[in-house]
Amino acid sequence: HRGDTGDTLTFPTPPGPVCNRSFDMYACWGDAAPNSTVTVPCPWYLPWHYRGNGRGVAPSSGGPRGCPWVLQSDGTGCSVQGGVVARRCGPDGRWVTDETGRPWRDHSQCEDLAQEQPLQWQAWLLEQFRLLYTVGYSLSLVALLLALLLLLLFRYPHRRTPGVLVGHPWVMPPTAPRPCRRLRCTRNFIHANLFLSFVLRAGAILTRDALLQRRLRPGPGHPLQLLGQQAVAGCRLAQALTQYCVGANYGWLLAEGLFLHKLLVLAAFSGERCLPAFLLLGWGAPVLFVVPWVVVRYLYENEGCWERNEKAAVWWIIRCPILMAVAVNFVVFVRIVRILVAKVRAHQVSRGDTRVRLARSTLTLIPLLGVHEVAFALVGEGQGGGTLRLVRLCLQLLLSSSQGLVVSVLYCFVNKEVRQGASR
Repeated sequence: HRGDTGDTLTFPTPPGPVCNRSFDMYACWGDAAPNSTVTVPCPWYLPWHYRGNGRGVAPSSGGPRGCPWVLQSDGTGCSVQGGVVARRCGPDGRWVTDETGRPWRDHSQCEDLAQEQPLQWQAWLLEQFRLLYTVGYSLSLVALLLALLLLLLFRYPHRRTPGVLVGHPWVMPPTAPRPCRRLRCTRNFIHANLFLSFVLRAGAILTRDALLQRRLRPGPGHPLQLLGQQAVAGCRLAQALTQYCVGANYGWLLAEGLFLHKLLVLAAFSGERCLPAFLLLGWGAPVLFVVPWVVVRYLYENEGCWERNEKAAVWWIIRCPILMAVAVNFVVFVRIVRILVAKVRAHQVSRGDTRVRLARSTLTLIPLLGVHEVAFALVGEGQGGGTLRLVRLCLQLLLSSSQGLVVSVLYCFVNKEVRQGASR
């Protein structure tokens, strides 16, 4: 194609300031006047330029949607023979460039629509998923902030046997802990830190997405390529902080499970001596794998805003500790359910009442311990076909974004102690 344009490049240059004739590795351009937009036909070397029989007819107003340029006479698809590629000449006599410093051009009429339409549909679907989890995290953020405020401001009434599970004081060991007052109770202290980790996770994800949206580059190109070639340091910092907040959230989910398990197993367990260990698990442990991930990512996969995980080995630095926390919490969940079954049988409760109480206790434990993550961990991120993968992604985003909302409702807003403290 460049050889065919040799004659154009040898024409004499017209007088006055002009954008010089050139070949930009896509099409050949002649001289252009300042403040003008020039167009040339789509390059003939494009593989889809002569699709079908190579003969096109002018598109009619009633033609198929998404085939705006030339429709093949045999109806097999779209051709770009009637399309054009455009460039702009600036007022200073120089070709206009984009944000990356490369020459700007609009070659949307020369794209292969047969390949672009599925990608555009997938990009639109992913955008709907983003809106879905944005709503979920926003609702969770509001509910969690209100729950934290209630935990910090209100005193709870004295009770001899406060229940660990909402509405289930019968699961307590024979020796009950001290009555809870503000954050002096270990249980409420762990709840407050879990709520705070959910708040930081939601806030970090929403902030990261806002920065990504600000870096959107309009114009033609790959529909899934949202970022420019040069990513800013602030966007990468937001990505690193997001990974830390997500890791801290899983750490406090694990702390909730371990604390509840010890509280049910050990009769005289108060948890006060374990608070430093829980603090290190929740806020300190994520540093051990987030910092190495940042270093390795910077050295071996320093592309874009770190929003894509092309190298599996680098991503597993983050993924492996989270999966371990999910697996441990699932084992804790199974053991807690077995303990609850044994306690119900020991109280000689009727069979119907037993099933109702066990079902209620199990359902309230699932969001508190993040047990639903086990199903997604078993399936795997890259497993399944296109539709199955999208369904799995939709469910995971929905449950993860609304988990904080569910936890705050179950363990704060419908908690009898909190409601009694708020009404005083």
